This record gives sequence, C-alpha cells and structure tokens, in this order.
Amino acid sequence: MELAGAGALLLLSLFFTILFSSFKMYKKKSQLPPGPTPWLFLGNLLQKDVLPVYNFYKKLVDKYGPIFTVWIGPKPIVVICGYETMIDAFVNHAEEFGGRPAMPFMERVSKYHGPFTRNEAKWRELHRFTFSTLREFGMGKRTMSERIQEEALCLVEELVATQGQAFDPRRSFTCAVKNVICSVVFGNRFDYKDQVLLENLRIMQDLMSYLRSLSMQIYNVFPGIMAYLPGQHRKVLADCGKMQAFIRERVESHRRTLDPQNLRDYIDCFLIRSEKKQTDPEDIYSTEELVQCVFGLCIAGTLNCSDALVFSLMVMAKFPHIQAKVQREIDEVVGANRIPGMDDWVRLPYTNAVIHETQRFEKVSLEGFPRATTCRTEFWGYIIPQSTTVVPMLTTVHYDPLQWETPEKFNPGHFLDEKGQFRKRYAFMPFSAGKRACPGEALARMELFLFFSVLLQNFTFQLVGEFKEKDVKSFHIQYKMKSACLQMQAIRRSK
Repeated sequence: MELAGAGALLLLSLFFTILFSSFKMYKKKSQLPPGPTPWLFLGNLLQKDVLPVYNFYKKLVDKYGPIFTVWIGPKPIVVICGYETMIDAFVNHAEEFGGRPAMPFMERVSKYHGPFTRNEAKWRELHRFTFSTLREFGMGKRTMSERIQEEALCLVEELVATQGQAFDPRRSFTCAVKNVICSVVFGNRFDYKDQVLLENLRIMQDLMSYLRSLSMQIYNVFPGIMAYLPGQHRKVLADCGKMQAFIRERVESHRRTLDPQNLRDYIDCFLIRSEKKQTDPEDIYSTEELVQCVFGLCIAGTLNCSDALVFSLMVMAKFPHIQAKVQREIDEVVGANRIPGMDDWVRLPYTNAVIHETQRFEKVSLEGFPRATTCRTEFWGYIIPQSTTVVPMLTTVHYDPLQWETPEKFNPGHFLDEKGQFRKRYAFMPFSAGKRACPGEALARMELFLFFSVLLQNFTFQLVGEFKEKDVKSFHIQYKMKSACLQMQAIRRSK
C-alpha cells in the first residue's frame, strides 16, 4: 500500500512538473516570433521539416518570415534570416544580441574557462588580449604572410607526392592550416605525418562534427540527463581531455624555458601577462585559462579555414573553365618564378573574386555557435526575453535575392565591377557580424588567398569518378560531417 502511494506521488509530481514546464513554454511562445507549434516537453524535436534548421530554413522562412522560433525540447531558439534582418540585429542592436547562451556541452569541455567562460568581463579581457597578441605575431602583417607562404610550399610538396593519383584532401589541407596557427601559438610547425598532430586533428574534427549535430543541441537542453547516458558525447569529451593535456604539457615546457626578452609565441605572451597580473582577484590569466584559450584557437583557427579551402578547390574542379581563368590571371601577374604574396591581393581581382564567391556559395551552419539576448529586447514587433538563444543563419544572407544578382549560381561577377576590378559587398559575412564576429577574420582571409593562389599556380584540380556528378554544396556538408569521403586529383601544371 505504501509502495502504491509512493508511486502515485511520483507520478503526480512528474505530471505537475510537465504541466508547469508546458505552461512556461506556451507563455513564452505567445511573446516570441512565430514558428512550428512545439509538442509538449519535446518541442519540435520529433517533427518533420524543422530540425536541423539549416536543412529546412527555406520552408520555415516562406511560412513564418525572416524571424521565427523553433523549440529544442522546452528551450526556444529564435532564428534570424536575411541581410536586412541580420544587420539590424547584430550590428544596429549589437549589445542586445551580443550575449552568449549557456552551452553546457562546451562548458563541460572547457570547464567554464577561456572562450566559454560565463564571466562577461573575463571573456572581454581574454578576447582583447588574444586579438592584440595575434596582431603582434603577424596577423595582417607581412611576417604572417611569409609563414603562410612557407607552409603553402610544404603543402605543394605534399601534393606533388600524390603523383596525380586520387586522394582525400582532408588530412593534408587541415595539417597545413593547423601548422599556421601552431606557429603562432606553439612557436613551431609539425610534420604532416606527426602522430600527435594527426591525433589532435582527429579530435578537433570529431568535436566539430558533434557540434554541428542535433545530438549536441539535445545535450545542451538536457545536460543533466545526457551526462548519465552513453553516446558520442562521452568519447568526444574524453578526447578533448587528451588534447588539453597535450596543451598543458606545452605550457609547462614554455614556462621552464621562458625568456621575457625573446617571446616566441602566444603562450609566452600569456605567461608574461600572468606574471604581471599575479594579484588579480579574478585570476584571468591562470594556467587553465591559457590551456582553454589555446584549445579554442586551435579549433577556430584550423577547421573552418581548411573546410573553406577544400570547398574552394571542389568548386574549381566542378567548374574547370573558372579554374583555368584563375590560373591564367596568376600566370600573367605572378608568373612561374615566384609564389603569390599579399602584394598580389589587389593585382589578382578575378582570383580574389573567386575566393570570395566560394565563401558565399558554401552552405554554412552556425547553429552550434549561437548568440543570446542580453536583455528583454523588442525587435521587429516581437518581444524576445533576456537570455534567449538566437541563431544567425548566415547562408540566408549569402543567398538573399535582394542582395545578389544570381544567388543560386556560382558567379564570381558578384565581386567584380564593370571594369573587372574587385568590389566589396556588404552582404558578404562568412565570419559573422557584430560583437561576436570571428576575431581571426584577417588571418583566415590571408590564409585562404595565399593557399588558394599558390595551389592553383601549381596544380589543376579534378574530381574523380562519381564525385563529378554530385551537387558540390550538399556533398560538402556531408563531407564536413564526416558522413562522406572525397576523392580528387591534383595534376601538376607544367612550368
């Protein structure tokens, strides 16, 4: 009898918990932008044509407009689409939309340190320090361009070794881009066959695949439950711990050999700042903050840029006439006796336009890196409560028919004026916009230009077999998620 009473009490408690949660959910729904009607407790999780948003945003925009709400469990996510709406939110209302939502998975990975700290003042200080230090070590300067050129030549040698045979570019391209950030963070590069480098790359790729998945979003809604369940998240967390342990070893090695008169890299700069700030009650420049900042830099400075580089060469292989035109321009302006440099940026307008167009043309998803409102915000006739998760759908800006002449077509002319000179487009924002825009934009732009132009100077890229017939945009999304492999050839050009 007592057992039956306890069971009834438990069921009653569960009923009222669900009822209370549903009441709160539907109260929020009445204020938020429209969207698919959420189911009790589950939200839109099991509904067709809703999640992940990057697959279904066109239907949702057509039905609900450029601002709509989707629900992951009882948690609302406001999605913002289109150039005009995006600029108004993240530039004109930068402070209101400049927060970072609670992200339990990444907070567990980083232990609330580094880029994922919840302390806004600490985040600002670390962000400012990182940006200034990257500039000091050459971000946007000639010294950095020379590092990238040297790495590009190493990549050329790696591709020469394929002898025109089919290969998957993921490993070599990611190693090359990772070595650029390694030279700034650790003070040295790694051989492409270095097992530590390859293991860290695998860990980062697995982490990014997980961050792009619906499973990660579910984790962020139900972290207490997911922490006790088996699944991919357990392996990803364990692997991230291994990579962070490697970074700690490098930090300690730097500490033992630190020379204040000869700073080698980002770690040295951080350690010097730590010594100067020993009395700081916030302990902003602690060893754990350094480890997590380096961890974040390695991820942010490697995978997105290498993905963009792979995609740019996939597009060149898909459109050989455009590839040939880029090569003609490089041959005429640069020739064969030197490699392209940043001085050639303005002298290669068509090449520059093609690189920008590949970034526009790529379907990207930032659902794993959302924003949040910092206060109760009135926006376009809706009330968005404080701390609401907000996702900028950058793809909708790059495919906005009001901003681009032929948005669905790969067209380098989007970035060329009537005289064939490069022109800037304000609706081009692959690095996001506003307060939370990517701090490494200048470095990423430099890497893409130099790697792309050096590779096209030396090789003609071709897709192999069945890959020739695939839609390059949708296939690249599968490739990034590691659910598809890619084979291409790098045919050495005659000098």
